[in-house]
Amino acid sequence: MKQHGKTHTNVDKEPNLKGTLISVGVLGLFIIISWVAVFAIFLSR
Repeated sequence: MKQHGKTHTNVDKEPNLKGTLISVGVLGLFIIISWVAVFAIFLSR
């Protein structure tokens, strides 16, 4: 019975982990784009 509960918990966590991965990827991409934009402004001065 405990094993079934763990399996059910793992199934519930999978979509959350995928959502977390997507969120972290988008946030990281935003930070990189922002850094490159600021660095480009710095170089243009």
